[in-house]
Amino acid sequence: MPGIRFIPTPIPCEASVMKDIEAGIDQTLDAIIDGLIKPLTAEETSPKPKEMEAPSRIVFQGNLDETNLFFYRRGWTDGLPVIPPTEAAVAEMLTGTDLPPDHLVGKLIPRLGKVTVEKIAVNAVMAGALPTYMPVLVAAVQTLMDPGSNFGTWGVSTGSWAPFWVINGPIRNDIRLNCGTGVLSPGDMANAAIGRTMALIIKNIGGARKGVEDMGTLGNPGKYSLVIAENEEKTPWEPLHVEYGFNKEDSTVMVSSPNTYLQIWPYGSDDEGILRAIVYNLIPRGGPFIIITPQHAKILADRGWTKRDIKEFISRYARVPAYQLPTYWGTSSPMTTPGARPGLYKGKVPMRETDMVPLIHDPGDISILVAGGAGAFIGLLMPVGVFASRKTTRKIELPKKWKALVNKYKNVVPTYAKY
Repeated sequence: MPGIRFIPTPIPCEASVMKDIEAGIDQTLDAIIDGLIKPLTAEETSPKPKEMEAPSRIVFQGNLDETNLFFYRRGWTDGLPVIPPTEAAVAEMLTGTDLPPDHLVGKLIPRLGKVTVEKIAVNAVMAGALPTYMPVLVAAVQTLMDPGSNFGTWGVSTGSWAPFWVINGPIRNDIRLNCGTGVLSPGDMANAAIGRTMALIIKNIGGARKGVEDMGTLGNPGKYSLVIAENEEKTPWEPLHVEYGFNKEDSTVMVSSPNTYLQIWPYGSDDEGILRAIVYNLIPRGGPFIIITPQHAKILADRGWTKRDIKEFISRYARVPAYQLPTYWGTSSPMTTPGARPGLYKGKVPMRETDMVPLIHDPGDISILVAGGAGAFIGLLMPVGVFASRKTTRKIELPKKWKALVNKYKNVVPTYAKY
C-alpha cells in the first residue's frame, strides 16, 4: 500500500497495565491526529511504482563458498550452508512431480509470493532434499494455503509458532521418514530436508522474514525442521490420517502450529500413570499433539483404551481453578468483561474464581500420534497464545513413474560403523 501513513506506538501488543496504555496513547495521539488531517503530498496522492529490473534466471556464478556468502547476504538462507540451485540440480528435483515447472500452486502470505513448482524445487535443492520429497512439499504448501491452518497468524506472530509436519501413509517408507528412535532429532535426510525446505519456502517465497514480517519474540528452534511420521505398523489404533477421513492407503501431510514442546516422564508404567502424567503437564490453550511411544500405546490399548477414550479422559480431568487461566487476568477476561471471548467456557462464566474449569473443552482438539523408540517418555507439542492449534491435512499426489524414482534413490541411507 504505497503512500499509506502509519504511526508506530510504544505500547506492547500484550499490554494490560492501563497506566502504560494511556501513557502510550498520550505520546502518539498528536502524531495520529496530524497524520489524519495533514493534506496529502503529491507522492501520496499519486504514488509512483518502483522501477524493478526483470530478474535474471542466473543470479550468481561462483564457487560453493562464494555462492553461500552471496545467498546469505541476500537473506535467502536459514543461516546454514545451502546447496546451489543450479539449472541441472533443479531439473533433477523436478523429476519428483508430473506438474509443469510454471504450475502455480498458489500465492503465499504475507507477501503473496507466487509459489510455482519450480520455485518449490529451487528451495528443495537449497535444503538438500531429494526429488522423492517433491510430492510431500507440494502438498505441504497446499496446507498453508488453507485459511484453516491459521498460517496467516502463526507465520508472522510474536508467538514464535513452528510448523509441525506429520506424514502418514505408504510414502513414509518410500522416502525413509523416521518414525522411531530419535524421531525429532537430526540425522534423517527426509525429516530434516522436508522441514528445512518448507522453512525456506515460507521465508523466500511467502516473505515471512525474521524481524521484518516474522516478529517472533523469542523464536523457535522447531522452525529449522519439525517433521515426523507416524509408526503405523506399531500403532494399535487407526492411523492419524484415517481418523481425519482419509483412506489407509492414502499418503497425507498434516500441519499444525505448536510453539512449545515438552518431553515428560510418566508417573507409572500402567495406563493410569501414563494418562495422569499427560493430564498434569498440559498447559492452557487447547489443541495439543500428544506423541505416545508404541510400548505406551500397547499398554493403553491392552487395557481397553481407544483414542476417543483417551481424549475424553484428558478433557475431563485436565482442569485448574479459573484464576489460574491466563484469561482470568486482564480486561479480556470473561470474568471481568461480560461477553468477552464468547464460548471460552461454552457460554458459562464460573461463579467463583476457585471453580475448576477445563483446559481443553473439546476432546476433538486433541491429536494422538504413535511414534518414537523404546523408553518411558511422552511428547507434548502445544500452542501457547490466543488461538488453538489447527490441523490441516492434504493428500499427497504421486507422479506416474513413482516406483522408478523411489528405486533410483533407495540406497540413500546412512550406514553407521558397528561395534
